[in-house]
Amino acid sequence: MSLIKKFATVASGTLMSRVLGFAREMLMAAALGTGPIADAFYAAFQFPNTFRRLFAEGAFNAAFVPLFAKEIEANGVEGAKRFSEEVFGVLFTALLALTIVMELAMPLIVRFVVAPGFAADPEKFDLTVALATIMFPYLICMSLAAMMSGMLNSLRRYFAAAIAPVFLNIILVAVLANAWYRGHDGLAVGYALAWGVLAAGLVQLGIVWIAVRHAGIAIGFRRPKLTPNVKRLLWLALPAAITGGITQINTLIGTAIASGQASAVSSLNLADRIYQLPLGVVGVAVAIVLLPELSRALKSGNLIEAANLQNRSVEFTLFLTLPAAAALLVISEPIIRVLYERGAFTADSTVVVASILSIFGLGLPAFVLIKAFTPGFFAREDTRTPMYFAAASVAVNITVALTLFPSMGAPGIATASAIAGWINAALLLGTLIRRGHWDRDAGLLKRTPRLVIASAVMAGGLWFAAAKAEPWLGSAAPFYTQAAALAVLVSGAVVVYFAVAFAIGGADIGMIRRNIRRKGTPMPVEE
Repeated sequence: MSLIKKFATVASGTLMSRVLGFAREMLMAAALGTGPIADAFYAAFQFPNTFRRLFAEGAFNAAFVPLFAKEIEANGVEGAKRFSEEVFGVLFTALLALTIVMELAMPLIVRFVVAPGFAADPEKFDLTVALATIMFPYLICMSLAAMMSGMLNSLRRYFAAAIAPVFLNIILVAVLANAWYRGHDGLAVGYALAWGVLAAGLVQLGIVWIAVRHAGIAIGFRRPKLTPNVKRLLWLALPAAITGGITQINTLIGTAIASGQASAVSSLNLADRIYQLPLGVVGVAVAIVLLPELSRALKSGNLIEAANLQNRSVEFTLFLTLPAAAALLVISEPIIRVLYERGAFTADSTVVVASILSIFGLGLPAFVLIKAFTPGFFAREDTRTPMYFAAASVAVNITVALTLFPSMGAPGIATASAIAGWINAALLLGTLIRRGHWDRDAGLLKRTPRLVIASAVMAGGLWFAAAKAEPWLGSAAPFYTQAAALAVLVSGAVVVYFAVAFAIGGADIGMIRRNIRRKGTPMPVEE
């Protein structure tokens, strides 16, 4: 199966999850707006959800996949099964102990880590603690599911791991629909959502557990023991988690800072949901697929294929994320209005969330490129270098956010996140080039500036068309008119971007054909 087809397999499941995530956020915005209950839920969910993203979206795989793949090659399926059981025993025991400690210390964690600003509002603070206590066991489910997803990815069975997260949004949409049907108040909705998150974690774990058994590996429980392989995993896992989850760590920091201003937490989360669509569909898919493919190429000594995999992955991410970033920058307000502006979500909320989204759009290419660059380190079992860069990025994020938040509010936090993302991406690429792990690729160097030009032309066209379509996109227009006008704008932008990109050589039919065909031999490197 070609690299692009593998990306598409993972991206299809992620796309389903993100689309349902939009439905969830639309219902939540209508039910809760950007009020205190929404702030409490988003802050409470941010804590376990950050761990979910740290583990489930590539970081755990960064440490686990190379070791699991090596075990398969050295000792076959039985050796891989033994290694998985050793890891499962240690991981489950550690997670259980961590969960017990966190549950007991939740008031302190919320006060000093998650949402320090909520301490001034006892009612909001108590609700956040209660919701976080209900949802934190979600971490156990998702961490174990991440391990099994890593096994499936190593076995080149990508779909089950990609489709499992869909059920979080299916369950939460069902919870919100039921709350609307029964006329529940905001507080009841908040508690129902928290229990729905926990139920979703159990369902997702069940899906990947069954998929692993169908793949021929039945995991049993072993007494926790720090074997050499487990020690190696732990040595790699911590820096990999910090590196792979840098965007989420920055988001958690942003939430803590934003808790000092009313509605800022929920505004950041609603904007985050939208830019997570291209980040999840493209960036996460590339990171999940590229790591095992790159690991195999390096272990077999095929350096040409390894270089080609890296270059084609970056080319693929830029081809899709540059126009997405341009669109978020230019038409963020119509997007927010169509998706969220109803019920408790007002026109004033639209302006704030749209300003945050447009800034996130500026950082989107960087966030996706980080996902494409880090496998170049992880596949070589170097998880520490990216961790150092991630630490520098976090320091920049905190400094800029604290500087800008008093004057800009929530948009200042988004600005800090975008700046930190570009610094991290630049450090990663520069180090890969300096070490000789990133070869010059004529195709990538030729197409990248042309893709930028195509995106700029598309953005100019969007800006002009959006101004002309203002009567159909404004708050006074009916929803169906707004949605139809936005659909026409987006469709036109897609046509313009693809037409310009192909016309000026940013993409070509030959490139598409090479990437979608089944591979018998490595794809040729462009000189």
